[in-house]
Amino acid sequence: MGIDISVNIGGEAGQGIQTVGTFMAQVSHKAGLYVMAINDFESRIRGGHSFFQIRISDGPIRAPHHKINLLVALDRATFDLHREQLTDDAVVLMADTAGGAEGVLSIPFEKLAKEAGGAITSNTVAAGASLAILGTPFELFSTVLSEQFGKNPDVLKMNLAAADLGYKSVEGVSLNTGIAWDYAEPRGRLIDGSRSIALGALAADCRMAAFYPMSPATGVMANLRSQSGEFPIVVEQVEDEIAAVNMIIGASFAGVRSMTSTSGGGFCLMTEGLGLAGITETPIVIVNAQRPGPATGLPTRTAQGDLHFVINAAQDEFPRFVFAPASPAEAYETTTRAFYLAEKYQVPAIIMADHYFCEALYTDDGPFDVPEGVERFVIDGDSSYRRFAMTPSGISPRALPCRGDARVIVSGNEHLEDGHISEDKLNRAAMVDKRHAKLAGMLAEMNPPRGYHEDSEHLLVGWGSTEGAIGEAVDILRNEGVKVGSIHFNDLWPFPAAATQPLLKGARKFFIVEQNRTGQLGRLIRQETGLKHAGAILKYDGRPFYPVEIVDGLRQYLG
Repeated sequence: MGIDISVNIGGEAGQGIQTVGTFMAQVSHKAGLYVMAINDFESRIRGGHSFFQIRISDGPIRAPHHKINLLVALDRATFDLHREQLTDDAVVLMADTAGGAEGVLSIPFEKLAKEAGGAITSNTVAAGASLAILGTPFELFSTVLSEQFGKNPDVLKMNLAAADLGYKSVEGVSLNTGIAWDYAEPRGRLIDGSRSIALGALAADCRMAAFYPMSPATGVMANLRSQSGEFPIVVEQVEDEIAAVNMIIGASFAGVRSMTSTSGGGFCLMTEGLGLAGITETPIVIVNAQRPGPATGLPTRTAQGDLHFVINAAQDEFPRFVFAPASPAEAYETTTRAFYLAEKYQVPAIIMADHYFCEALYTDDGPFDVPEGVERFVIDGDSSYRRFAMTPSGISPRALPCRGDARVIVSGNEHLEDGHISEDKLNRAAMVDKRHAKLAGMLAEMNPPRGYHEDSEHLLVGWGSTEGAIGEAVDILRNEGVKVGSIHFNDLWPFPAAATQPLLKGARKFFIVEQNRTGQLGRLIRQETGLKHAGAILKYDGRPFYPVEIVDGLRQYLG
């Protein structure tokens, strides 16, 4: 990449930090540049330290950088906390209300905003000053502001004035970015993980979503709700997570494709409902957007600590799908596929995301294809219909209640083929075997892990949202002459062991990269293939991986 600039906007929650970063991301995207941004904030409405870090490049990027070229400090704490990340030629802007420090440019953001017409535009002043230092033409920013506020001329006029004052406040100060800032065709779309999942659900013809708010999963439901006027979908906020999962089970039983989203603590409450979906063979989709735990843990931080929990959740044994997409385009496709597979095999499908993935902003130029049609796996049964009829595949014909002559009987108890309760021991064993007979077909649906220089001497192995950081670490190490590649999992359960074994046996050593303490993917690989990793690069402080951390981790193992 010829261009690689990182800008960090930091301050207290409530200071409009995300607005400044979003403006800069939109301007960069409009100029045909690639953007990757992370939103780091504490679990409070006001106060604490928050920051929005945006990385701008002329090539695809899917991970944050550990160094900062431009720091916009809306309070003194931001400068103190991030000064060690500054590059040698970095520029620092600090609000004049935050005091001062040697080598920083003090800007009266709030005073200039009031001159423009209102203190509320101080974030527009900050964005203008930041873009000016990056060499961005004012016309490019004004275009973004016009698109944002064009429906309210007075608000637009005030923001344009604030942006102009921001530009003028840093006249003569610049950062050598190498960015031409010409108007160009935007690359792909500017999108976050939450919106990608929501769009995938709509493309799959999801008609019902129920949820109880829980960070970071609420964004998925908020995006769905924003589309409820355009699509035939009901989005219901209910009293708790137990109600949410039971409501989507009921909707699915009636024939409506349904989903919920939650985080680990909410998923804990849903496990009894998950079991109900398992024994009644009712297709549902659950998004588990992970955050650090146990209990409340760190509500607004990121983690990958729920893998084994999700695979084994609810008492006893029953099949389910588990996926963990790595990019917005993959999240869209995976969500659409999850609905299809859940209904085809009459099982729950769980999509693993995390706070980093849901909140991060990406330039994604992958395909977001809308299916021409939606295949449904339901029949019109007659009077001889048996909901849980034994079949070689384990998949029984699925009729919907009150549709045709079929009597659709289900129970959370073990049951006969016709759905009535049974405690007969032979029937019990037969029903367990019937449900597990689906696994052969389900396993055939699983995609193999994705390889990148996978024939290398060493392999980094990860899952879910870490793919971007791992891929960049591979590039850094290969440029240094290290023979390293990676494989990455999206499809996690049923585990694609047959496709995984030859990839890992071909490497002399493989090292897992995960955001948990115990190396859960590594344990899963050994359980399913017998292969043991040579080392683990783990991070579990609630923050996402920087590529350099993975590079340093592998260097320690390789000496």
